[in-house]
Amino acid sequence: MADGNPYVFGYGSLIWNPGFPFLHFERALLHGAHRSLSIYSHRHRGTPERPGLVFGLSHGGSCRGVAFEVATERWSEVFDYLQAREQDRGVYREAWREVTLTDGRRVRALTYLVNEKHVQFAGRLTIAEQVALVRQGTGESGRNTEYVRNTAKHLLSLGIRDRSLELIVAALDGDEPLIVRSV
Repeated sequence: MADGNPYVFGYGSLIWNPGFPFLHFERALLHGAHRSLSIYSHRHRGTPERPGLVFGLSHGGSCRGVAFEVATERWSEVFDYLQAREQDRGVYREAWREVTLTDGRRVRALTYLVNEKHVQFAGRLTIAEQVALVRQGTGESGRNTEYVRNTAKHLLSLGIRDRSLELIVAALDGDEPLIVRSV
């Protein structure tokens, strides 16, 4: 860990709503996992009866996100907060992964990877399936559409392009026709 301080990798709502104190953040690249709307949300952005979708880091590829540097003396408090936020349903696996910062430094960051064996793991869904779930989802933390649009907006403000997410937002906004694949 650079400078002895721990880092946290954010790829979804942590980018625009970290909820914990940090020294600074910067763009970072994680190899070996990619951002995907692949987790059924039964609490924050949906319900068991009308699930929404939230982001997970699925196996393979890479992901551009943000690395938050946390002061060592605050780590215990930040870790406890993240455990309560990210681990309440067991859908994420925490792991320390190397990320590359924009200046080329490599640091180890606490990263939340999707548990692909969890019942809430949706797997690979078509754009149309993702959009339908996002449109219907509302939970404790609000509408699923707001969650997806906020993430897309903040990624773009950081200069991070996510083509899959941009297609989903375009479909939510009615800018792209949806083609439903038959199975």
